Amino acid sequence: MGVGVVVVHAPDDAASSHRLAGDRDIEVPRYLDGAALIQAARSSGCDALHPGYGFLSENAAFAKEVAGSGLTWIGPPAAAIESMGSKTGARAAMEAAGVPVVPGTKAESPERLVGPAAGLGYPVLVKPSAGGGGKGMARVERPGDLVRLARLASDQAKQSFGDGSVYVEKLIERPRHVEIQVFADDHGNVVALGERECSIQRRHQKIVEETPSPAVSDELRKRMEAAAVAAARAVSYRSAGTVEFLLAPDGSFYFLEMNTRLQVEHPVTEWVTGLDLVALQLEVAGGRALPPQALEVRRSGHAIEARVYAEDPATGHLPQAGRLLLVREPQGPGIRVDAALEGGEVSVHYDPLLAKLSAFGRDREEARRRLVEALSRFVVLGVRTNIAFLIDVLEHERFVAGDLSTAFLDDHFASWSEPPPGDAALAASALVGGAPSVGRAAVAGPLPDPWTRLGALRLGAEA
Repeated sequence: MGVGVVVVHAPDDAASSHRLAGDRDIEVPRYLDGAALIQAARSSGCDALHPGYGFLSENAAFAKEVAGSGLTWIGPPAAAIESMGSKTGARAAMEAAGVPVVPGTKAESPERLVGPAAGLGYPVLVKPSAGGGGKGMARVERPGDLVRLARLASDQAKQSFGDGSVYVEKLIERPRHVEIQVFADDHGNVVALGERECSIQRRHQKIVEETPSPAVSDELRKRMEAAAVAAARAVSYRSAGTVEFLLAPDGSFYFLEMNTRLQVEHPVTEWVTGLDLVALQLEVAGGRALPPQALEVRRSGHAIEARVYAEDPATGHLPQAGRLLLVREPQGPGIRVDAALEGGEVSVHYDPLLAKLSAFGRDREEARRRLVEALSRFVVLGVRTNIAFLIDVLEHERFVAGDLSTAFLDDHFASWSEPPPGDAALAASALVGGAPSVGRAAVAGPLPDPWTRLGALRLGAEA
């Protein structure tokens, strides 16, 4: 686009390859230090600041500070972030706009949730009013557990978001998680760019996303897109945003929340629409109207994204950290890797997401096969990853059939274990110079066992 870029890094992220991606690199004390970020932008002559999709990207106070400093905020207005940042406030705004919401209510204290929960009927879901990502969320099966779990949710929310208020809503059993990508400019245009199916989750964190959803018909898509556009208009939205819905088995859908930023999983929408959402963000922030190809978007094909994490799925997806010894990213037609793995370290200080691997195909099955094949060629040595787990998910018969819900992993992968390594004797033979067919009798002395040799250390697991 011909736009100069200044990137920032924190001291404990100095080895990251993103430092080399811009025209200039500046160190800041922390990524959450808004004043330092604004100072870095001003001192380097920047016109605008893009917050990415983490850290301060949904912080209304920071958006105000950026605008007040004379910089352009590449994102939605602070008022829209604020409106959607409170789940209870967002629920009220959506009800007023005619967007369907899950039945629920808020209360001044955990104890005062008892009556409303009884009226909704168990099971119910206790949720923090602030924050996101599933933090502080608790399923409550029995009335006797409500106050205890609500207090725990309140404590976690206060620690994570600085706001301990919670509310209760009816639990929709076995829903799909379907979200609508929206985009708005300052010229009155608000468009929906289709849906993403995000039902494959662990601990309310998405790991596989795709578009279009196997469950969404053309008629249902129109209704969900209309509701998403109404949600965006209700808060005078601008830039990229995502309206998330729960899709019930009977086809009814309910507003969940709005992510007032670019989503992690935006590449699948880019594959199918041919649009560059980040470029559109810059265009809209610069005062331009959405181009014709965004106003009359044409979707084609199918795209699926898998999130590659440094974690151990066999031990409850325990995050891993350590030094990367070797990384080989897959390449080829219809394959895209969004990553910054050249730095060599997986830190304990940040989210364990290593890469986003997405695949495009003419239809869902071609995209799925292409993604499985690409994952099988994705080499990450030095830390344990979820690559084998992702392959098993994508090859499960229920995933192949498109029969999904947010309970998919609990139903089918609750006791998953990684396949055992290959034959130790054959590997040992190779170590001592023998051909793969050489057996124990052909080698003098005891064979070294490569599986007991100390190699790369893994935090939280055996070597």
